[in-house]
Amino acid sequence: MKRIAVSSFKGGTAKTSTSLNIAAAFAKFHKKKVLLIDFDAQANLTTGLGYDPDEHDSMAGVLQGEKKIEDVVLHTHIKNLDLIPADTWLERVEVTGSLAADRYSHERLRAVLSNIDYDIVIIDTPPSLSWLTESALIASDYSLVCATPEFYSVKGLERLGQFMDNLSHRNPLEVIGVALSFWNPRGKSNNEFQELIDHTFPGKLLDAKVRRDIQVSEASIHGKSIFEVFPKSRAAEDYKSLSKELLKRMYTQTNSKLDFEQEDASNFSSSKSSSVLEHGAIS
Repeated sequence: MKRIAVSSFKGGTAKTSTSLNIAAAFAKFHKKKVLLIDFDAQANLTTGLGYDPDEHDSMAGVLQGEKKIEDVVLHTHIKNLDLIPADTWLERVEVTGSLAADRYSHERLRAVLSNIDYDIVIIDTPPSLSWLTESALIASDYSLVCATPEFYSVKGLERLGQFMDNLSHRNPLEVIGVALSFWNPRGKSNNEFQELIDHTFPGKLLDAKVRRDIQVSEASIHGKSIFEVFPKSRAAEDYKSLSKELLKRMYTQTNSKLDFEQEDASNFSSSKSSSVLEHGAIS
């Protein structure tokens, strides 16, 4: 199971649209069993999939130990795609109930997600460096960073990068990539923005970029993904390309890690055998 926290230091970076549409692409085109978690009290992801956040329970009750995770999962209209919605309770969940007295409360989400049966879990985080964001990053294997090609968005990546770096010293976390939205291929400052991103997250800028397309927001009004409402749009094409690139990075990194671990185990075994031979335990 791969767990991805989709994050940004500021709003307006298409973070929620990216979460929704790459999840839909994973489920629809790559046949992955996907769980989307709306971990932002604004609940834009929840409404973007056609649900009223006031009518459903969020992850808050699960983190408080009052509900099981299966009690809050919604099966969406997209095959293989489930959702845990958000509500306003999430905004102050860490200072209420059992979480308030738990000094390790930010690790609860990781424990909750440890035994669920999905191929990919995507967590849409708030556009801030809050308890919710920290919990999502700790619970994840990867972070997908969202940005737009404009000054304040790119500068905000520096603080987000420092925040993630501090977390990674205690909890393993890999930045799988930086996704750029509202992309204009002919933008005059494209090279400068890409250089700034590469300075903060070297080698992480994704090749697939999502071009500006009003049909993304129009699809969310319908409570559906871009693939269901505007399947021929340029945004649909871009999100499909983005999903392919992310899958390639996830599984290439995983295979490389497995190869390294197997090689390390093999070296340890050879070293142990050599030691035994040297001490005369084997004739």
